[in-house]
Amino acid sequence: MKMIKTIQNSVLALSLVLLSSLALVSNAQTNLDDITGQWKTIDDETGKPKSIIEITEDNGVYSGKVIQLINPEEPNPACKKCKGERANQPIQGMVIVENVSKKRDSWGGGTILDPKKGKTYKVKFTLIENGSKLKVRGYVGIPTLGRTQVWERN
Repeated sequence: MKMIKTIQNSVLALSLVLLSSLALVSNAQTNLDDITGQWKTIDDETGKPKSIIEITEDNGVYSGKVIQLINPEEPNPACKKCKGERANQPIQGMVIVENVSKKRDSWGGGTILDPKKGKTYKVKFTLIENGSKLKVRGYVGIPTLGRTQVWERN
């Protein structure tokens, strides 16, 4: 009888380990195919983290909002070079990625704002390193005319 109990406990423990492993694999697979979540932006000129962006999806359309600034030069900085409705608005809380949609193995078709320069660019996102990093290409006209940052999943 004790042997049967030991076998049952072993089978139960093994089942729990397998279920946990499947959940981890499922989550890893989701990250390979999903840009939603929080990303730490890394400045391509200085190599330093600048902000945390939260990318969300609504009916296949992705957008991104600045939810935190990392070590800003001044408290609660505004977008001084922005035009229109974003002019002189606080950067924290600002939507800087708009109208992006999935395109096969990347996301694009939308725009990204560089609050430092006050300019809006076309954007292309590509997940790299098993979904732990996001290659962000901002450009004018065609993707070869732009610059790239690599953001880290937060």
